[in-house]
Amino acid sequence: MTIKVRDYEVRLTRNKEERKQVRQLRYAAFVEEEGASATEEQHALREEYDSFDRFADYMAVFHNGRVVGTYRIIDRAAAEKMGGFYTESEYNISKIKKVNGNIAEMSRACVDREYRENALVMRMLWAGLSEYVFRRKILVLFGVASWVGNKPVKSAQAISYLYYHHLSPSNLRATVLTEKIDPSIDPAMTQMRILPRAFVDDADARAEMTPLIKGYLRLGATFGKGVFIDKTFNSYDVFVMLQTKDIDRTYQKHFLGREDALDGFAVKDGTMKTLGKIMLLPVTAPLKVIGAFVEFLLREDAADVEFIEDNDKETQKDDEDGAQ
Repeated sequence: MTIKVRDYEVRLTRNKEERKQVRQLRYAAFVEEEGASATEEQHALREEYDSFDRFADYMAVFHNGRVVGTYRIIDRAAAEKMGGFYTESEYNISKIKKVNGNIAEMSRACVDREYRENALVMRMLWAGLSEYVFRRKILVLFGVASWVGNKPVKSAQAISYLYYHHLSPSNLRATVLTEKIDPSIDPAMTQMRILPRAFVDDADARAEMTPLIKGYLRLGATFGKGVFIDKTFNSYDVFVMLQTKDIDRTYQKHFLGREDALDGFAVKDGTMKTLGKIMLLPVTAPLKVIGAFVEFLLREDAADVEFIEDNDKETQKDDEDGAQ
C-alpha cells in the first residue's frame, strides 16, 4: 500500500533505482555524517549496504520522487534466505526466533538532513512500518537503536534508565554478544547498569535519548540487555523490541476504540516450526483499522492522507533486479 500526504508518499521501494536512492541516503547519513566505515567500492558508488540488503524490504518516504527517509525491514522469510538477521551479529536473539509466528527486524533508519526538522517524514515512516506490520501479521518487531560514537558513558543516564525501567521480559530478552565486539574494547563497557539506580534522573535520561528511542518508548518498546559498541559503524547500540500487542494502550484506545484491540497479535507459547518458506498472510483486521492507526500517527496531516493499493509484484528486491 502507498500512503500519500500531499506531495509525500511512503511505501516499499519498487525497482533498482529507488533502492539505489535508499543506499545513497544511508551513505550520506551514516558514512559522511556519522563516520561509519566504508569500502572503496562503497565510496565510489556513494552507497551504504551490506550482505543483508539483498533480500530486505526498503520502506521509503518519497518527496517529489526523491527518497528522503527510510527503514530496512527483514522478516523471517528473508532472514531464512540469508542465514539469519543482521542483529545476530551483535545480540543473541534465540528467544525471539522461537516465537510462533512472523517476526521482523528494522534497521538503518535515517532521514535526509534537509528534512529532519520536518516531523512529517518520520511520522510517515512509522505509518508505513505500521501498515507493513498489520498486513504481514508481525508479532514482534526488533532491531538496534544507536548513538554516534564509541563511549556509552556519554549516555549513561539514558542507558541506565532503560536498564532499570524497560528491560524486555526474560522469555524474549536479547542479550549482547560480548565476543562479537572489537578486541580493543573492554567487555565491561557493554554493561547497561552504568549508574546506580539512585543516581538516574528521568528528565536527564530522556534528554540523552535520541528522538527514535523516545518514539520507541512511546509505543511501548522494551530493550535487550547490554550495549554493543560498533567501532566499524562508529556507534553504540541498544537492542529494541516491540510486541505488536504492547503498542501503548492509550494509543490503542484512541485509534482502535479499545485498549486490548491488538491482543490478537500476542506471542503464543511454543517454538516456531519451520515448514519451508513462510507464507505472509494478510492481516484479518479491516482496512479501516489500518487507516485509523495511520491517520492517528499522522495526526494534523490526517485530512490529507490517501491510501492507494499497490500491486505486490511491483516491489522488487536486489536479488530480482540485479542491484548490489
